[in-house]
Amino acid sequence: MTAITPIHANDVISRKEGNLVSDMGGEKVMMSIASGKYYNLGSTGGRIWELIAEQRKLEELIEALAVEYDIQPEQCREQVVPFLEHLSREGLIDISRGV
Repeated sequence: MTAITPIHANDVISRKEGNLVSDMGGEKVMMSIASGKYYNLGSTGGRIWELIAEQRKLEELIEALAVEYDIQPEQCREQVVPFLEHLSREGLIDISRGV
């Protein structure tokens, strides 16, 4: 696992290539080809995975999820950022500094 720096609102989140993803009972499960590890993203994590199919700024991701799940953006951020940091540490996503 690699260390990461804090994620900021304008940072761009994108998926890395080399992961097999499948729907299983409403939840997304994934296998990293590079590491051979399996991940259960769950339903909300699966939705995040879908939303970052195209590069997306963190702030855009938070706004979309807050509306979809009818929660306050700050509450959404508190839950989503640690999840994204975990995906980054596992080498599943890229986070690039936005402007």
